[in-house]
Amino acid sequence: MANADQFYADPSALLKLYLHQPQSRAMATWRARLTGPLAVTPHGRVELINGLALAVHRGWLPEAGYRAALAALDDDFEQGRYAPADLLWRAVLKRAADFSRLHTPGLGTRSLDVLHVASALELGLKRFVTFDDRQGRLAAAAGLKVIVPAA
Repeated sequence: MANADQFYADPSALLKLYLHQPQSRAMATWRARLTGPLAVTPHGRVELINGLALAVHRGWLPEAGYRAALAALDDDFEQGRYAPADLLWRAVLKRAADFSRLHTPGLGTRSLDVLHVASALELGLKRFVTFDDRQGRLAAAAGLKVIVPAA
């Protein structure tokens, strides 16, 4: 069993643990194989909360489901399944800007995706979990081992 502290999970991948989506089963299976907490940055937590709120706005999640998903997310933090990971933002933003200049013209990566890859590196993590192809290509170009959970 691998230790979760070796991985940076993209919040859009973590969101699949709270919303029923095509890769939800694969993500849940992958997470169940890990011990310990996954690092989640403050902006990662915001992205998780906003992703749930957007699901309500788009009609994918009823209000009661939203409240339950938020409670489950909060419980995962309280129970230590996630470890809040603070970063030196100046370093993250510099690294992200460098990646954007170098890789976004060819890969078409979005700002948040670049920030997550830069965050993983600033945290000293070597494995990056994502279902996003462009983000995965950026993570690989940055020297991270990309993990795409499969059921």
